[in-house]
Amino acid sequence: MPALGQDTPESLLPPGFDDPAPTPAPAPGPAPAPSRAAQPIAPVEGVELPADTALGNVAEGAPVEAVAIDLSRYELPEFARHSLDRVGAVAAGNAAFPADSFGDSDGRFLQVLMRRMDAPIASRWASIVLRRALMSPLDTPAGVNGADFAADRAWALLRMGEANAARAVIEDVDTDNYTGWLYQVAMQAALASGDPAMLCPIADKGAAATPQRGWALAQAMCMGLAGKPNEAGQLFNRARSGTSPSDIDNLLAEKVLGTGAQGRRAVTIEWNPVSQLTAWRWGLATATGVEVPADLYQTAGPQVRYWQALAPNLDATARASAAELAATAGVFSSAGLVDLYSEIEQSGDTGGGLAVARDLRTAYTDGDVGNRIKALQTLWDGVSTPRTRYARLILTARAASWIPAGDKVEEADRLIQSMLSSGYEAAALEWRGVVKRGSEGWALLALADPGGSSIASGDVAGFADSGSRRKAQMLLAGLAGLGKLSAGEAQNAASALDVQIGGVNAWTQAIDAAGQRGDAATVALLAGVGMQSLSWDYVAPEALFHIVAAMRAAGMGNYARMIAVEAVTRAA
Repeated sequence: MPALGQDTPESLLPPGFDDPAPTPAPAPGPAPAPSRAAQPIAPVEGVELPADTALGNVAEGAPVEAVAIDLSRYELPEFARHSLDRVGAVAAGNAAFPADSFGDSDGRFLQVLMRRMDAPIASRWASIVLRRALMSPLDTPAGVNGADFAADRAWALLRMGEANAARAVIEDVDTDNYTGWLYQVAMQAALASGDPAMLCPIADKGAAATPQRGWALAQAMCMGLAGKPNEAGQLFNRARSGTSPSDIDNLLAEKVLGTGAQGRRAVTIEWNPVSQLTAWRWGLATATGVEVPADLYQTAGPQVRYWQALAPNLDATARASAAELAATAGVFSSAGLVDLYSEIEQSGDTGGGLAVARDLRTAYTDGDVGNRIKALQTLWDGVSTPRTRYARLILTARAASWIPAGDKVEEADRLIQSMLSSGYEAAALEWRGVVKRGSEGWALLALADPGGSSIASGDVAGFADSGSRRKAQMLLAGLAGLGKLSAGEAQNAASALDVQIGGVNAWTQAIDAAGQRGDAATVALLAGVGMQSLSWDYVAPEALFHIVAAMRAAGMGNYARMIAVEAVTRAA
């Protein structure tokens, strides 16, 4: 059974933010003005009064009692309201999952899976399919509140590093339908996006629903962003009551507060006393242009680096290393990396990013194929860790797809790895007649080929003899899951490589059943549960077999093939 994460979600807010905000004493002053509903509203030309309103027959010139109008009817008419029965959003260029992709799964079961999943997960492609599943407009399953279920989906996306996708899911829920749990996740999404203004439409209700210092500070920040420094200052002073004047969380909130229309407040941020980077600190620092020290990123989860990669207000050079890491986790695309390095080249920055950008340009545009391959080799060999090497394969995927297939090319295996890291399947398959049988390039193409051609167990054994046993185990699991090995051949190869593909436990039963039912989103979620690791070193071949087989059964054969290819590519 894949390892489960924590029983309950762990907050990314700083310590003390779960404490209730101090309750201020009533300020002396004039009596409050009557509410808008109690004030007379004169009929306005062009505004239709409610149907049940009758002015009656009055004499000309006689005073007429005005009728209060329910303005909410015009601010959010019925046709514009979102139902909690189906929540989600569609990203440009990505087809949404079917609305019934969770099938008849109990919503409480799915909630437990999402809350306990230790994200980010090992596989780039499994993360991509899980993001698309959790983001899609899906029917709310039975047994859960729609707003709470949306919060669970967004919370899982945030822990995966998918700040933009999480925000899209949250914003598909009308604020009138927010629950206490959704308010908490909405704050996390605003911080992960580096956009505290996202809190402003819900700050007052959030403070009422969750009386914590974070929401009290959010009210002050939003008042400052609205250009009301006096009111913002009063709210801020109340919110920070009882805390140190040098508290980093208060100072960052004050810096946001001062960016409103009335000008900036002079606030100096000192990171020396800070020992822990939290979502609050990262989000507000990013929003106000305060650079977070590099060593502090080591105190936070890897998802914060992925948030950094997606932050549009950060300099491209500062985002480059984070973007490469994010690409290995499926958060950043190959095209996005190329655009980022193009921006670095145009900026003229003299750092290491400029050299990468120039080599990348050569790999794309040089008229000599040999020079393009040398540029690719320079990019691949310019990094040393397994993750960054895989990131460079993603970065160069499209450039690799433009290298014509030929038996004199020495880098066939890495070219195929690069192409398939970003799904350039057709271009990679042009190398089928070139690669040597038993090579890694051959193994990857055997997995990537959408055709039903079968492989003999002897071919798998030959691959094991010529390379890594771990890669051979992953190849076997992938081929068996894709149905490219007959049952007998699969058992023979599994016995030779000591892979227990026939093992059964609660997780294998759940994912196999979801695949047979065609519940694509449930399969994607269970696949994430089966890959709860930052590294492929801890993903078992047996788990890969069930993930690939279930995705294939649920109609996601393209994802199944890419996950199998990634497993062989990234296995040590």
